[in-house]
Amino acid sequence: MFLTSNPQLNKNGELHHLLSIEGLPGEILLQILDTAESFVGVTQREVKKVPLLRGKAIFNLFFEPSTRTRTTFEIAAKRLSADVINLAINVSSQSKGESVLDTVANLAAMQADMFIVRHSQSGAPHLIARHVGEDIHVVNAGDGRHSHPTQGLLDMFTIRHYKHDFHQLKVAIVGDILHSRVARSQIHALTTLGVPEVRVIGPKTLLPTNVDNMGVHVYHDMAKGLKDVDVVMMLRLQNERMQGSFLPSPQEFFKFYGLTAEKLALAKPDAIVLHPGPMNRGVEIDSTVADGNQSVILPQVTFGIAIRMAVMSILAGN
Repeated sequence: MFLTSNPQLNKNGELHHLLSIEGLPGEILLQILDTAESFVGVTQREVKKVPLLRGKAIFNLFFEPSTRTRTTFEIAAKRLSADVINLAINVSSQSKGESVLDTVANLAAMQADMFIVRHSQSGAPHLIARHVGEDIHVVNAGDGRHSHPTQGLLDMFTIRHYKHDFHQLKVAIVGDILHSRVARSQIHALTTLGVPEVRVIGPKTLLPTNVDNMGVHVYHDMAKGLKDVDVVMMLRLQNERMQGSFLPSPQEFFKFYGLTAEKLALAKPDAIVLHPGPMNRGVEIDSTVADGNQSVILPQVTFGIAIRMAVMSILAGN
């Protein structure tokens, strides 16, 4: 039975907002992945449009700069035939409270059907979701260090596409776990979908306190952490979220935690390499790996459009 207290679900247990992967049942994650399968074919057609969201107004409400995420949401919405309004709103942390809600209230008065929200402050999409009408849906496109659910979902789609099943995999997430909203979404998604062994690899300064409470195995040694894994998920250093000295230097980080061909050879021969982007070549990943046969980084981007089409179509249908 679904708990109606979950702010992401409606009274029937259906997805109403997508704010975080945490707390969502596996059935809904699989529904999104399965729906995205049908949209992959749309992206490969000569006419890349379906009329599912015709007449719907979708506002890309980005309080934090983004190119890749905003663009893929825009493409996804347009392929669903929605009307898309892009707003890049730069606000200081001091003015986030009422100003955000006032902005949203004014846009809601323009007959908005869905808000895609990206914000530097954790919890901002949840705040907005609590203050919009029941007929408006909110999608979290990344909030602070907290969550990036569509990135986590497109990563799960990529893994399933190449590995077909989650239940016998060993997955390693490598790098700046502490500052990464993507890592949190990945961990919640992997454990919910039944991956039996999730490893996090990084220096102690870049791992959250008590990260092992999330059901992961912690490694500080890259060689041990990568041994026999099926999937390697690299993360970029979130320099913009670091205050103080977490690392001696990027070169030192690459020496110990950058993914090179030699380190990748410790994983299974058919292991795949993911990266949410943007990549820092020579810092967290070597170009020979990023451009190599085991890299699925560019397919991730393609699948991201299908995942975002799936999320918006499911929300609009509920």
